[in-house]
Amino acid sequence: MTDILKKYPFIDYFFIALGAAIMALGIGIFLVDAKVVPGGVSGLSMAVHYLSNNTIPVGISIWILNIPLYIWGVKELGKEFGVRTFVGFTLNSFFIDFFRGDTPGFSYIRLQDTETVKGLLQNDFLFLVLIGAALLGLGLGIIFKFRGSTGGSDIVATIMQKKYGIKPGQAIMITDFCVIALAGLVIEFKNLSPERTALTLTMYALFLLFVSSRIVDAIIDGFDYARVAYIISDKHKEIGLRIMNEMSRGATAIKARGLYRDIEKEIIFTIITLKELGTLTRLIKEIDPDAFIIINNVHEVLGKGFRRRI
Repeated sequence: MTDILKKYPFIDYFFIALGAAIMALGIGIFLVDAKVVPGGVSGLSMAVHYLSNNTIPVGISIWILNIPLYIWGVKELGKEFGVRTFVGFTLNSFFIDFFRGDTPGFSYIRLQDTETVKGLLQNDFLFLVLIGAALLGLGLGIIFKFRGSTGGSDIVATIMQKKYGIKPGQAIMITDFCVIALAGLVIEFKNLSPERTALTLTMYALFLLFVSSRIVDAIIDGFDYARVAYIISDKHKEIGLRIMNEMSRGATAIKARGLYRDIEKEIIFTIITLKELGTLTRLIKEIDPDAFIIINNVHEVLGKGFRRRI
């Protein structure tokens, strides 16, 4: 897959566009009217949208606010900062206004006015926010996976890391928190949500950030699909043989020394799929009920018997 992406770079841009569209659905259809702000430039644009009494479209505001950040990013980070960032935030801005019917000539679309979305907004607010968070995280994860960016706080975080040594995660967290707090003040000042207090919406926004960030991580790193097991047992030879013969998995003996009893022993090291975890633990307990087992998550395994990640 990696070789294909290098040979056909337009595939990257296709998935960046797809991610931008999915992300735009989450923001434009499920979050704007719910008054739950995702942070970053998107959240700041939503605050501008509310202050203007909904006259300034969210998408165009995102694009305008991203332009000076993009120029700053190119100046600080160089031209290799890339076309992908410009494409990412431009498409995201376009799709948000397109789906909301704010693009000239497409005012009839307005997906946020469908009965399903309106019903969720009135009767199942939490599920509405969860859908928005899932779409936001999925779209952003796809964009990042294919080396794109939506600008905004990503640019600020990268520059802060370069100039001040601040970790990107911390920079984004600080930026998003400030934006969410600002949006909460706007909602309170304008009394935009009589059904829910500004503090309640702020808590929803923080919940949104947590859910969407977990989904982004899952898309980029992949869901855990394998486990590594370290097995400490006096019957390590028998355990190793049965892992190889009955489970058709490799097993490696690592020489070690127990400090408590000062005894030389061998630790069995093996990697299995998630489905095989139950079989492995049952097999070990049959041989040695007192065996000590350490199991860790594995994001990727390159080798025979395991699929490669993109």
